[in-house]
Amino acid sequence: MSSETSATQTRSRLAARVAAVPASGIRRFFDVIATMPEVISLGVGEPDFATPEPIVRAGIRSLEAGRTHYTSNYGTLELRRAIAGDLERRYGVSYEAGTEILMTVGASEAVSVTMTALVDPGDEVLLHEPSYVAYMPAVVFAGGTTVHLPTRAADGFALDPDEVERRVTPRSKVLFLGYPCNPTGAVLPPEVLRALAEIARRHDLLVVSDEIYARLVYDGHHHEPISALPGMKERTVLIGGFSKAYAMTGWRIGYICAPRELLEGIVKVHQYAIMCASTTAQDAAAVALRDAESDVQRMLAEYDRRRRMFVAGLNQIGLPTVDPLGAFYAFPNVAVTGLNGDEFSERLLFEEHVAVVPGDAFGPSGAGHVRMCYATSYEQLEEALLRIGRFVARLRRAPRDG
Repeated sequence: MSSETSATQTRSRLAARVAAVPASGIRRFFDVIATMPEVISLGVGEPDFATPEPIVRAGIRSLEAGRTHYTSNYGTLELRRAIAGDLERRYGVSYEAGTEILMTVGASEAVSVTMTALVDPGDEVLLHEPSYVAYMPAVVFAGGTTVHLPTRAADGFALDPDEVERRVTPRSKVLFLGYPCNPTGAVLPPEVLRALAEIARRHDLLVVSDEIYARLVYDGHHHEPISALPGMKERTVLIGGFSKAYAMTGWRIGYICAPRELLEGIVKVHQYAIMCASTTAQDAAAVALRDAESDVQRMLAEYDRRRRMFVAGLNQIGLPTVDPLGAFYAFPNVAVTGLNGDEFSERLLFEEHVAVVPGDAFGPSGAGHVRMCYATSYEQLEEALLRIGRFVARLRRAPRDG
């Protein structure tokens, strides 16, 4: 049997909606990177900090105490109460710990089970782009249709409410928000957030809001959950987690906050797919909320220091970069080099051993950009800027066709 025939049969055996989704653009070059020395990776969005010591010790104590069994499908009540208290203190939004909060295996599971629970075939999900690569596949796997909402550097990559209004149809069911934004670092200005809330109320849309980067904001920006706005809690699914702000990516612990009637359906999907989040991770996360705030502030200050140096450096090199007010990504425009995002990323990797992600991996509006994660050491970022600057200067000196 030829390899071509075998590939055709494999595709036909897969569900069409699964076969139609491309592999993650973030992982595209990473098998290559593993074979190359001295690569500076600005590709994967993961803190370079180890999990803070109080959290690690809590996980060890949990194991030593024999807490190695299932929890409730919803998660431990202790952790859910801690999350409810934290959200109310920070943002003034109140959730009932027993019935409105669910612990998940990271925010990624939260996105998946939420889409499965809310979206029927034919339902439209309004999704801004560029946005995190997992959002669109979660909609497709649920049988829904993604309606892309372009964002622009000129607007700081904030979602345009007028664009949302134009794209709403009778089949629109969910407005999906991922702010602070991966990959752009964009945030939603207060007036935009309120306009989006008004659109959701007027058109009876559910809102799914992934706020995993809520604690990582800069330059005086104050994050505000859309569920905290009048009339929005009852129509919003709020997704959060511990991976980014607490440097707990490997612990895989996230959460969903939603009205009881919505959460009961989401839990149904979660309980059959997952059962419950890790008991050890839940015990550690409860301590994170109680004892690790100084560590969060320390890491946030360092991200901000890196952000200011790195973004200024990219602009000085000649790669126009919108000032990111959230998360830990820069999203420079590389069109000035004469290369598209794929070409820039591949050549930068092989010629200068710096790994970045092509911007169109995150949606059509990302074309001509690349994503660079500054959650690596200051010294590595300085060296990366030297290599990127050398690469860009070489491209500018090269003769152009025609």
